[in-house]
Amino acid sequence: MLFLVPVLLASSALGATYTLSDTHVGSDFLTSFVHEAIPDPTSGRVNYVDQATATSKNLTYAMGDTLILRADSTTVLTPSGPGRDSVRIKSVKSYTTHVTVFDIRHMPQGLGTWPAAWETLEDGWPASGEVDILEGANDVAPNQMTLHTSPGCTMPATRDQTGTTATTDCGDSAGANVGCGVHAPAANSYGTAFNANGGGWYGMERTPEFVKIWFWARNAANVPSGVSTGADTVITENWGTPTAYFPNTSCDIATKFGANNIIINLTFCGAWAGTTFNSAGGVGACNTYVESNPSVFDQAYWDIAGVRVYQ
Repeated sequence: MLFLVPVLLASSALGATYTLSDTHVGSDFLTSFVHEAIPDPTSGRVNYVDQATATSKNLTYAMGDTLILRADSTTVLTPSGPGRDSVRIKSVKSYTTHVTVFDIRHMPQGLGTWPAAWETLEDGWPASGEVDILEGANDVAPNQMTLHTSPGCTMPATRDQTGTTATTDCGDSAGANVGCGVHAPAANSYGTAFNANGGGWYGMERTPEFVKIWFWARNAANVPSGVSTGADTVITENWGTPTAYFPNTSCDIATKFGANNIIINLTFCGAWAGTTFNSAGGVGACNTYVESNPSVFDQAYWDIAGVRVYQ
C-alpha cells in the first residue's frame, strides 16, 4: 500500500548577501522618485497630483529622515468634479534581482482608503509582474502580500511561510485580477494597529527562484540588525521564515517578472476599497463618503523613514 506524505515546500534556497545600492531618505525621494499625475488604473475616487502641486499643498513633505505623503483632508468634493487629491510616486530606477527594505512609521488608515507599497512595470502590465508588499483596503487588517502575473503562474497552497495562503492563481486565469495572495499573521501588520505600534519594516527579496516578503513590527525582538540600522549589507538567510513565500515550483519567475519600479500610493474606493466598503462597515456609497467627509482622512498619510534597495 502506497502512503502519500505531503511535503511542506520549504524556502530552502539560501539567502544571499546583498549590498546597498540605493538609499531613499527624506528629500532623496524628490529626485529619486517621480510623482505620477495619472488617471488611477484602479478607478479610484482620487486625483493624483504632480510634485509641484503636492509640495505646494503640503501633500508631500520631505525633510531629514522623514517623507510624508498625504491626501487632502479639508476639501468637500462635488460628484461631478475630480477625486480627492492624493499622491502616487514611482522610483526612477527599476530592479530585477534585489532586496527592498521599507522603514515605515505610519501608513494611511480609514474607511475608503486603499494604500499600497509595491513593485511593477506599468507599461504592458502585467507582463513584467507585480509584487504587492504592503496593501489593503478600508482599514481591514492584516496586510495582504500578492503577486500578479500573466496567466500560467500558480503557487502551492502549503509552503514555508508564517502567513496564510489566501489565493494561489497569480496569473488570474479566471480574469478576476485577484492574484495569489498571502495574509500576514498579525493585525499590527496593517492599518490602525500598525500605526499604533509605530509601524515597522517590510523586506522583500526577489530572485529568479522566489519572491519572499518579511514583516517586523517596530518593537519586535527578531528584527535583523541590518534591517533596523539600514546597514550597507544584508544577509537574507539570517532573516528567518518569511511572512510570504512565492517559489518558482509552478511559476517561472525568471520569465514572469522583468525590471520593476517601486511605487507608493494612496487611492480611494475603486476596484477594491469601493467593492468592500459596505462589508467593512461603510454606509452608502464609497465615492459619496470620500467626497463628503474630508476630515476623516486626517490619518490618511504615509510617514516613511526610508526605502533602501540592495543588489
